[in-house]
Amino acid sequence: MRVYAIGDIHGQLELLRAAHRRIALDRALWGDMDAPVVHLGDFCDRGPDVSGVLDHLIAGADAGAPWVFLRGNHDRMMAYFLCDADRRDPLRDDLYWLQATIGGRATLASYGVDASEGRAIADIHAQAVANVPARHRLFLEGLHPSWSVPDVFFCHAGVRPGVALDQQTEDDLVWIREPFLSDRRDHGALVVHGHSPVGQPSLYANRLNIDTGAAYGGPLTVAVIEDGHVWWLSDEGRTQLFVAG
Repeated sequence: MRVYAIGDIHGQLELLRAAHRRIALDRALWGDMDAPVVHLGDFCDRGPDVSGVLDHLIAGADAGAPWVFLRGNHDRMMAYFLCDADRRDPLRDDLYWLQATIGGRATLASYGVDASEGRAIADIHAQAVANVPARHRLFLEGLHPSWSVPDVFFCHAGVRPGVALDQQTEDDLVWIREPFLSDRRDHGALVVHGHSPVGQPSLYANRLNIDTGAAYGGPLTVAVIEDGHVWWLSDEGRTQLFVAG
């Protein structure tokens, strides 16, 4: 079975469209027009067009595209804010969606919300609730914490080592870094994730990281997983990835 995976998008609509074009070209070359495309989450924050990203993804799904959407920590924080301006992520209550390091204000700007510093949070929240379409809120609320096919497990951030894949908590699936990143044990499947930016797609014996920093001016990576092999998909086509070290 072939599966495509796309890393953290962060409001980069043009990069996302280009990623889907690369997948379409690969399908035309290799066939299998129904192979799923797993989007690993973090659709929102930091980038310029979160509203456009969600419109694009919802339209594709409505048209029958075989797309899978996973929940990232930024997506969860946005959904919490829209429900309650004071609600923080239970795992990281030290963070607030509107603080500069998170990027919620850039997200709201794409919806025409005045989220400038100094404006009352209650006023920002009221305008956000009015401006963010209901279909976008439903999209965020309906994201999957994980998805899998035989021998491959997809999630946003990673898994808790030593815990069965079907027993993982959403908190870990959307937030974990350590001890996951440094753990070398077999998780029972190849874990495909983003969340922790790397300079290039990185394949290890037990995981594949494809967050290449689109949020910070880097590329948006597409990976192809098929028959136990992994490729990075660029405008020039497939480049096979091999286990580091």
